[in-house]
Amino acid sequence: MILRALVLSLALSAPSQGQEMVQGATVTLRGLDRIAGETTELRIGAGEQVEYGRLRISLRECRFPAANPASDAFAFLEIEDMRLGERVFEGWMIASSPALNALDHVRYDVWVIGCQ
Repeated sequence: MILRALVLSLALSAPSQGQEMVQGATVTLRGLDRIAGETTELRIGAGEQVEYGRLRISLRECRFPAANPASDAFAFLEIEDMRLGERVFEGWMIASSPALNALDHVRYDVWVIGCQ
């Protein structure tokens, strides 16, 4: 049942076949510090990284639908906890489905807002 729900959500959130995707130069992320209760907007260029609290976030690439750039965004991120010295996330995050492949961190939450 869970697998069926996951496949269905992927199918609904993924771009339709034949939909042209454009590679963006920057991604906009929103970070939440759960302890302080503060949100922060982060902008990262492709191939760059930014530090947010004790996280180091790197953007490999981001994409968005050519026909409707505001409709969705897909970003491949690598997130490292600098205090632990280990990678805590690596993969695609999807703006329209932030819980589908989310960062699992005790203090921070990060999700994609858009790709430009």
